[in-house]
Amino acid sequence: MEEKKSGKKTRVGTVMSNKMDKTVVVMVERQITHPKYRKFIRRQNTFAAHDAQNACNPGDKVLIEESRPLSKTKRWVVVEILEKAAV
Repeated sequence: MEEKKSGKKTRVGTVMSNKMDKTVVVMVERQITHPKYRKFIRRQNTFAAHDAQNACNPGDKVLIEESRPLSKTKRWVVVEILEKAAV
């Protein structure tokens, strides 16, 4: 069978905080080119993501996917943990 594309945005980021219940804060970094100087600049955004099992810990690398609004700030869901943080 073929896999269907969901059409939802996905991002890979690092968990910054898991202090809320069933919610994690994920920081996503990206690189852009400065329009004038053509130098790479790092930009970062933070997203509140739903973590139903409370499985994520700070430092974990996770894949998040866009979803319907779950709360005032939560519009992303943790799909999988790609890499656990070194303890």
